Amino acid sequence: MVREVTDKNFAEDVLKAEIPVLIDFWAPWCGPCHMVSPVVEKLSDDYVDKLGFYKMNVDEAPITAQNYGIMSIPTLMLFKNGQRVDQIIGAVPESSIKTMISAVL
Repeated sequence: MVREVTDKNFAEDVLKAEIPVLIDFWAPWCGPCHMVSPVVEKLSDDYVDKLGFYKMNVDEAPITAQNYGIMSIPTLMLFKNGQRVDQIIGAVPESSIKTMISAVL
């Protein structure tokens, strides 16, 4: 299950999370974002209780997007212990995302 995260709940839900977290930075007008979204949804089912999955609409959460230097979307960012540990920019195959996830689990 992929949940929404905003500027207001980012610190609580992501930085203080007890398990690693993957955030999908996206926007409704972004075509490649719509290609990545179903892959992220599927992976959220595959990694239940091992990894938290969130989506952040960059149009509605500009502060966090700016703080993390989001210049292109989709951007998938992986956090562990409150720190950014990896990221992927652009529409990539599921295998690339799994490789990134495997490195932190």
